[in-house]
Amino acid sequence: MVFRKWQKELTEENLRVQIAKAKEAWKNAEDTEPRAESVQYNQSEDLIVIKLKNGAIFCFPPSLAQGLEGASPEQLADVWLPPSGSSVHWESLDVDFSIPELLAGIFGTKSWMGD
Repeated sequence: MVFRKWQKELTEENLRVQIAKAKEAWKNAEDTEPRAESVQYNQSEDLIVIKLKNGAIFCFPPSLAQGLEGASPEQLADVWLPPSGSSVHWESLDVDFSIPELLAGIFGTKSWMGD
């Protein structure tokens, strides 16, 4: 079987090679990209507080982030991290942000941030 944009035949060996490359890319990302250890909403300060695995702390007001503006304190407090610590997620708001994007100051889509 050959896929149009895949230049290699789909064999077990090719799959093993691709899986090994994906695992290596994941390991490199784990070693070089910022990852979160914890996240919480601090209601008294009105801040989302993200503690990074390297010990740094990053905070931002929810009003800066697309999908979080206007959310209730209960909704903002209902935040979780995946085991990788690569993103934050608000289930009830259907909002996700990657940690590297937040640290780069990206709090929404290009069009939303342009407003």
